[in-house]
Amino acid sequence: MGNHAIAEGALAAGCRFFAGYPITPSSEIAEHMSLRLPQLGGHFIQMEDEIASSIACIGASYAGQKALTATSGPGFSLMLESLGLAVMTEAPMVIVNAMRASPSTGQPTKTGQGDVMQVKWGSHGDYEIIALAPWSVQECFDMMIDAFNLSETWRVPVVVLADETIVHLKEKLIIPSADEIRIVNRKKPKGPVDTYQPFMPDKNGVPLMATFGSPFHFYASGLTHDERGYPDMDPEAQLKLVTRLNDKIRNHRDQIVQTEALMMDDAEIAVLSYGISARGVKGAVREAREKGIKVGMLRLKTVWPFPEKVIQNLAKKVKRLIVVELNYGQIVHEVERFTNALPVELLARPSSEPIHPSEILEVIKHV
Repeated sequence: MGNHAIAEGALAAGCRFFAGYPITPSSEIAEHMSLRLPQLGGHFIQMEDEIASSIACIGASYAGQKALTATSGPGFSLMLESLGLAVMTEAPMVIVNAMRASPSTGQPTKTGQGDVMQVKWGSHGDYEIIALAPWSVQECFDMMIDAFNLSETWRVPVVVLADETIVHLKEKLIIPSADEIRIVNRKKPKGPVDTYQPFMPDKNGVPLMATFGSPFHFYASGLTHDERGYPDMDPEAQLKLVTRLNDKIRNHRDQIVQTEALMMDDAEIAVLSYGISARGVKGAVREAREKGIKVGMLRLKTVWPFPEKVIQNLAKKVKRLIVVELNYGQIVHEVERFTNALPVELLARPSSEPIHPSEILEVIKHV
């Protein structure tokens, strides 16, 4: 099951702390972690709610652990304040949002892709995070390793947007041996203790991260702070800090973003999608090719930061672009920002079942 693959991927990446609260359709992640973490010397805590879960992960991160929580739309809404805190304190952590039909309680056991814009804009203020979208059980495993590696590299929360159909899907999973898995750990200070500044960035804009309880004493605050971590209410301090927090992601977008192209070499029409919707697109594109239509697919593996350059280059190569997503139209707005005058067709609906390949094929034929 996708949820089990997510849990095992997290463990393979070195996660040894999970705090969460049961919520459909992500509960199997918590269940699996509650069994597996004690076997590996890790810690599992069922918290009283999602707010406490995300805050516990920030604390665990600062205690030196790779931390994970998992939820769905209503729980993720509760985590958004602490998402901003994790951004401001630069606490590496991973959040799985198993998206379901929404808004509000919606349909807990049904699928959806309605949280795509929320994950980027839901907390207050200017911030950048990283969000990934798996489309298979294998990617549920693989992307959890990517998520932790990215989080540790850039000291930023990473969200895995895995919709309900994917997390409850059952497929073959190949778990590589430990020596085949690339693991990234946060960079720690090694210099003199008395000169350590916890928020002094390196050349990539990322500070070295000491652990609470280590000889490196420091202060971490959600307030605007200087390189020492001390609150600083000067306007210049705000400008300097928030610019760095954003630019450490924006300036390295090319190193972070991943997309996948299918049959795009001679394509005149491109269909862009992600997650479960992309599986329907793949089937539709293959069938359209059999009918002689020059169409290809671009799949977003990284949703945020948005692959601006990829879309700009795509817009220069094709005559039409179709966006397919299981909501009322969300990522299409980002797509349209970078396609200039290229016509964009949207197939989107806030339904609670995946869009069938035959529906996508009809749009391709129409275009």
